[in-house]
Amino acid sequence: MMNIRNKLIVNDKTSYGENSQAHSLEIYKLYTQMADNISARRQSANSFLLTANIAIIAFVGYVGENPGNFIVSLSGMALCFIWYRIIRSYKDLNSGKFKVIHEIEKELPLSPYDAEWEALGRGKDSKRYLPFTNIEIWVPGIFGILHALGAFIKTFVDI
Repeated sequence: MMNIRNKLIVNDKTSYGENSQAHSLEIYKLYTQMADNISARRQSANSFLLTANIAIIAFVGYVGENPGNFIVSLSGMALCFIWYRIIRSYKDLNSGKFKVIHEIEKELPLSPYDAEWEALGRGKDSKRYLPFTNIEIWVPGIFGILHALGAFIKTFVDI
């Protein structure tokens, strides 16, 4: 595994100059803001995909028996798979960002993100802390099942 610290510290403090600590703090602030922005983008993507899935289910239910419903339901299942992959991608991106944040905090007088992660048991005890992704990942799966049931019922069951 790549050593994050070696990639993070490219200049030693003596060669950088007297503003090294101030610049490091500004970079830290910017980087933590970027982590928050990732979470906001993730929530926006979830809201959009939730709305799209609800719209597909409503459409299939509204139009009744229609040969195109099978295709619409398949597109809903594909959308759910993409949604699942987006959630995983955001999880991986945030995990990487927080590893970098923890390394930056080793150079600062306080380490609030690392202390918070320690207080939560570093994610090893689900009674203490259950990551949002562990719950969030179920939503596209549930919608995928609903789309599959819709495709099956509209195609093979005479109601």
